[in-house]
Order: sequence, then C-alpha cells, then structure tokens
Amino acid sequence: MRHRVAGRKLGRRSGPRRALLGNLASELIMRERVTTTEAKAREVRGLAEKVITKGKRGSLHDRRIATAMLPDKHAVKKVFDDLGPRYASREGGYTRMLKLLPRKGDAASMALLELVEE
Repeated sequence: MRHRVAGRKLGRRSGPRRALLGNLASELIMRERVTTTEAKAREVRGLAEKVITKGKRGSLHDRRIATAMLPDKHAVKKVFDDLGPRYASREGGYTRMLKLLPRKGDAASMALLELVEE
C-alpha cells in the first residue's frame, strides 16, 4: 500500500531522480517552456513553483535554498531577477501543462510545460 507516499519514482533511484528534476526545472526556467513526458512534467511543476515563490520573496536564505534545488546558477539568477518581479502580484500557478500527442517510439504520453505570462 502506498498511503500518503508523495512523488513518482520515474524509474530512477533518488539521486538521479533529484538530478533529473533539478535539470528539468532549470531548463523550464531558462527557456520558459519544455516538452517532456507527462509524469516528469507533473513532478517538475511543483519544484518550479516552489523555486519561483522563493524568487518572489528574494531573501538571501531563499536564494541559497534555490541554489540547492537548481544546479544552474544562471537559472537561479533569472528566478530572482526576472521571474520573481514578474509574478509578484500572482498568488501561485506560474506554470501551465498542455497534453500533447503520444511519443512516436514508445507511445509515452507527452506534455508541454510552460511558464504563464503575467
């Protein structure tokens, strides 16, 4: 039974899974849209929302936590310099997930994850 067990395993151990989600969140922040599988998109959405919320507050402590969550220092800089002020008046819901056609090779359900415009 998996009562109250949060998150998906994504076929990886915890270290590679953490690295995958951090890299996907960094790419989402830098490019503002990313195409991936639906399961990965659902997982990275929460991480990206948390990082952007930290960017809105903008304290040194929040910057250090965001640096621990994201491997790319340029993505952290963009969160605090661009995305934090952009979403200052928004109370969450910074991302949008659109379902796409299944992937041709293995029919995996795909999704487009993008940052909403404010």
